[in-house]
Formats: sequence, C-alpha cells, structure tokens
Amino acid sequence: MWAYIAKRLLLAIPVIFGVAFVVFAMVRIVPGDPAQIIAGETATKEFVEAIRKDLGLDRPLLEQFASYMGSLLRGDFGRSIRSKAPVSEELWARIPNTVSLTLAGLLVAVTVGVTAGVTSAIRPYSLVDSAVMLVALAGLSMPVFWSGLMMILVFAVWLGWLPAVGTGTLLHLVLPAVTLGMATAAIIARMTRSSMLEVLRSDYIRTARAKGLAEQVVVNRHAFRNALIPVITVVGLQMGTLLSGAVLTESVFAWPGVGRLLVEGILARDYPIVQAAVLVVALAFVLVNLLVDVLYAVVDPRIHYE
Repeated sequence: MWAYIAKRLLLAIPVIFGVAFVVFAMVRIVPGDPAQIIAGETATKEFVEAIRKDLGLDRPLLEQFASYMGSLLRGDFGRSIRSKAPVSEELWARIPNTVSLTLAGLLVAVTVGVTAGVTSAIRPYSLVDSAVMLVALAGLSMPVFWSGLMMILVFAVWLGWLPAVGTGTLLHLVLPAVTLGMATAAIIARMTRSSMLEVLRSDYIRTARAKGLAEQVVVNRHAFRNALIPVITVVGLQMGTLLSGAVLTESVFAWPGVGRLLVEGILARDYPIVQAAVLVVALAFVLVNLLVDVLYAVVDPRIHYE
C-alpha cells in the first residue's frame, strides 16, 4: 500500500506541473493588463511600462514561466500584485476557511445523500422513493448561486434564524455548507439508491434473508457495505465539484476562503494569486482521489494494490 501511495504521489508531480503551465498561460491570455490596473486609467504610458518592467511582464512568456517555476520549486509563490503581500501568507489565511466549508458541505452531502438513497432503495417505487428522487432532482437542478440567495432570503432575511454573510461562529457556517452540499447530496442519493438496489437483488442477500436474519441486519451489515464502492467513487469525484462550487458559495456568502480570493485575483488580474489558488485546488483534488483509492481497500478487503 505504501509503495502504491508513493507511486501515486510521484505521478502527481507532472500533473501539478501541467496545471501550473496551463494556468500560467491562460491568465496571460485573459484580456486586461495588471500594470494598467495598478497604474490607473489616467496613468502615462511610461509609468505603465515601468510597472510592467518591475513586475517582469515585459519578458518573453517562456522566460517568465521558467522564473516562476524556479520560485515555485523553492516554495515561493511570489507577491500579490494587488496587495504586495506574499501570496503564501494570503493563501494560508484563507485555506482553513475553505477547508472548513468544504468539509461541512461534504458532511451535509454524505449524510443527506446516503440516508435518502438507502431509504429509497429499501422502499423501491413507493411514495417515499418518488418523493426522495423528486427532491434529489430539484436539488441537482438548482444552481449554487440561486439556492444560496434563496437560503439567505428565507433563513436570514424572512426568519432571521441565521447570519447571512461573514464568518466567526458555527452559525455562519450553516447556510454556506447546506448550499454547497445540496447538489452533491442529490447526486450521492441517486447513486446510493442505484447501488443499493443492485446489491439487494444479489443472491447472497436472498441467502441472508432465507437464514432468517433481521432486515436491518441484512441492509446494514451485508448490503450497505457492498454498495459503498461506487458511492465512495462519486463522493471523491464530487470533492472537485465542492471545491469549484466553493468559489460561488464563498462569493455569495462573503466567506473569506480560497475561492473568493481566486475571484478577487481574477478581477484584479493578480497573476500570482490566481496561479497559486488554482494550484492549491488542483493539489487538493489529486490528494482526494488518492484518499478515495485507499478507502477502496479499507471498505473491501478483497482489493489489493501492488
């Protein structure tokens, strides 16, 4: 297992390198000149050129990339064009907020999705099953920004139960986490239902029932664990959706995380911020996929990695 993990981590290096190159090139293709933004609309051409030279934007693209990779290998993400602060400091100030929001959203998604999926599977084609799948379809169809605004309108403005924006307490985390986890919960519910239905029709489940085992034991001990593999796969893939959805959620709820920092960096053409934020998200996605592969062996002992 440890050899497999080490191999996967080594394979992640070219992936991160490729992401760094693509992001580095893309942010420079986007219209807008950071030197002009810093200098202001009324600045002279000479002043703008001086800022561009100071930022190193007057050099060839490959030379800029080589310099950037050299700094990156030393652990230096550079300095923010907008604030002049080290990018690493700005990232470390925001990462805990994004991690807490993503984990809370994942907790909501897994709890609601798995519970709804199992409930539907043990009562297939019933009124409960139809209601759960209808709610799941509705949750899957609603964009994150719209559901977030509706959450604010209902629970913060009309009812006044929860704070609308900002951070500081667990109450501030409720609305963003529920908003972020809704669409993912719908996907997990549908996958859990499908996987559970397939397992419940298996021969060994019929044998377990024929032996006189209680239905709860059959569902929880025999069926649920064997249905987890595809569910874990979906949860791992949806982590990327949660991370990308956090960009919109953090913007709607004014949550000071990496997603909001990324949006601010894009609007300000702050190249170092955008590059570092995307790299952090890409690295998190790689590590989550590795964790999912390891969980396969934990859930199903028949799976071995060489």
